[in-house]
Amino acid sequence: MVAIGASGGEGLGDIKDLLAALPADLPAVVLVVLHRPSDQISRLKEVLSQGSQMPVFIAEHGDRFRAGRCYIGEPDAHLTLAAKSNVRLVEGAGDRHRNRTIDILFESIAAHAKVRGIGVVLSGLLSDGSRGLEAIAHAGGVTMVLTRDGVAEPGMPQNAVAYDGPIDVLGSAATIAREIILRVGA
Repeated sequence: MVAIGASGGEGLGDIKDLLAALPADLPAVVLVVLHRPSDQISRLKEVLSQGSQMPVFIAEHGDRFRAGRCYIGEPDAHLTLAAKSNVRLVEGAGDRHRNRTIDILFESIAAHAKVRGIGVVLSGLLSDGSRGLEAIAHAGGVTMVLTRDGVAEPGMPQNAVAYDGPIDVLGSAATIAREIILRVGA
């Protein structure tokens, strides 16, 4: 299970770069969370599908995740992993979980995927993802944070690095993609 979190336009670009670098036959499930308003129509599936080598799906509550696919949630239904690799959507109407949706996903990865989980923090503001990466690290999973020229940018990347939990991989989207491929055995 590869969980990716980002925010804003730069984060969207990072997600697209990372998905473009992952092979269509990746033997892992890829789960993506991007902060976006819950009261607007989202075209995230279409945008990510344009450059991704693997198909992109909007997850449905109760579905079973399948390897070689990328899943996203709707803006008001936050993506998480449930027991037995099933989709669990957390209702987020009224921005109830605003700016914590990455932590929600990462914490579910820590709880259910444990050592089979990989958490990736890309660009974004604030600190979402920091607590979740810590949970993944403590569950025995792998943690990765995007850096540019060897430096974690202010916001989510810098906060993730500074939070209480080791980061296994620091690097560009290409470096992170190579590490994911290596670690899932593609």
